[in-house]
Amino acid sequence: MDQNNVNSRSVKHLPLSCKIIYIVFAASILLLILSIFVTPVADFFNDRISWIFRTVISLLTAWIPFSLAEFLILILPVAAIGVIAYGNRRFSSSWRDMWIFCGILGAVVAAMLATYILTFGIGYRCSGIDVKLGLNREKVSTEELADTANWLIEKIDEEAKNVTFTQKSSSIMPFTFGEMNDKLLSAYDTFSQKYGFIINHYSRLKPVMLSEAMTHTHIAGAYTYFTGEININTNFPDYTLPYTAAHEMAHQRGISREDEANFVAFLVCTSSNDPYIRYSGYVSAYEYLASALYYADSDVFSSVASRIPTEVNYEMIAYNKFFERYKDSPISSISGAVNDTMLKVNGTEGAASYGMVVDLTVAYYRAENAH
Repeated sequence: MDQNNVNSRSVKHLPLSCKIIYIVFAASILLLILSIFVTPVADFFNDRISWIFRTVISLLTAWIPFSLAEFLILILPVAAIGVIAYGNRRFSSSWRDMWIFCGILGAVVAAMLATYILTFGIGYRCSGIDVKLGLNREKVSTEELADTANWLIEKIDEEAKNVTFTQKSSSIMPFTFGEMNDKLLSAYDTFSQKYGFIINHYSRLKPVMLSEAMTHTHIAGAYTYFTGEININTNFPDYTLPYTAAHEMAHQRGISREDEANFVAFLVCTSSNDPYIRYSGYVSAYEYLASALYYADSDVFSSVASRIPTEVNYEMIAYNKFFERYKDSPISSISGAVNDTMLKVNGTEGAASYGMVVDLTVAYYRAENAH
């Protein structure tokens, strides 16, 4: 077949599917703008409609035993070369064809952005979780930080009695990755029954094959909205895994803000029937509180930290030794800057929002002790 026949069969108009995608994208932009100014619209859409999209996408990929998102990212360079080669062969006969090709590529990008907005982006504009839980989130004093940290240490001490530790080192997770998935789903069932703003559904945690390489980015887990998957870096110490997984599962269930996903992870882990998952939740929350307390008053921090059980202290020392190998990784600066920018674009305080879970934890402690 000669080139003229090939070109005669080329696309002469932008496909209808692409036009529909652009319409949906435009509608999603308008909806996002409305959500920024009218919080009840964001609440209604995120709670009543977005969860359908998130659930469907998650269920479509849950049967795949590996991370589809990781696979797609790995083949992206080859796919890009293939698309360019195909476009050059099929759409290079005229400027009109080239513009159509660009329009098709643009539709792919628009579809990705629309999916992000409709499944995740609007969640940033919802009412705060403090409002949904009836918590009084306000400025935290050093005394309140110390009191909350001491309370967490008491909880850690209780759970640590049922945790196995290696000699002067890390704890050992007493179940498989798949069992952890089931235990967290069960904990989310309990949480969703108590709080109606989260609708639980089946999901499957995906261990990242290149976890060692991922650690250099300082990323412990990631929710990929376009595949609906929860990707977990299994290279991190055992005690961090349940909390990290619960955090990403919160994103998958419509909690977009990082501080709120951290707080939901804390509530979910500590409501689990499993002592190791509860331990993970309490220790992870304590680490955030301890960091804030250290900067508020290092002397008070030292006094509080001295109460940490010996085994847990070794756990934290082991974590610091583990992280030392990756602390100065050049790629972490890039990934951190990208993440910070994306979070700020979505109206948050950037990467600093992770640590804002401290305010929520103190507010929760304040409410619990007021009863």
